[in-house]
Amino acid sequence: MTDFLLTHWLDMLTTVLGLLYIWLEYKASIALWIVGIIMPALDVYLYWSYGLYGDAGMAVYYTVAAIYGYAVWKFGRKHNQGSHAEMPITHFKKRLIVPTALAFLAAWVLTYYILVTYTQSTVPVADSFTNAMSFVGLWALSRKYIEQWIFWIAVDAVCAYLYVSKGIPFKAGLYALYVVIAVMGYFKWQKMMHRQQIDSQQ
Repeated sequence: MTDFLLTHWLDMLTTVLGLLYIWLEYKASIALWIVGIIMPALDVYLYWSYGLYGDAGMAVYYTVAAIYGYAVWKFGRKHNQGSHAEMPITHFKKRLIVPTALAFLAAWVLTYYILVTYTQSTVPVADSFTNAMSFVGLWALSRKYIEQWIFWIAVDAVCAYLYVSKGIPFKAGLYALYVVIAVMGYFKWQKMMHRQQIDSQQ
């Protein structure tokens, strides 16, 4: 038992933080960004030690992006947002679809190239896919677009498979749970967005 805990303690700790993170995201709480700074900072070491170099690099990005996300949710503004109102949940703008798709493809190709050229990654296609999709997903979350949940459903499903194959069981279970919560989160945010629209009209 002691050996198991010594082997998996960081996996378990980041899993607990991950559960807290997804719950705060589900509630659209700005506190999610605080957890979003701590958790990926720990994940950098965890992923690197298991040969998931793309995820390790992405965890560095998550840490920095969480600081950005907090600042945007706290101080950012959207069209028709009141000066002291909380940033509202909105739909992804149609004009952003093409540039976002191009950014995703560019990130996927670049990450794949880095993994196959500079690392010993055994899963470069899937690892680079989750990293590229996470890149655009985290940006969409920072802008509080409801469609960010769709990005995370894809990321979480692939990550769950990757972590099972790499022998990181707790993290794999966490991401399988993330898929379920992401679906629930989409409908939760949809209701919250509808309520915000009603309140803004009163």
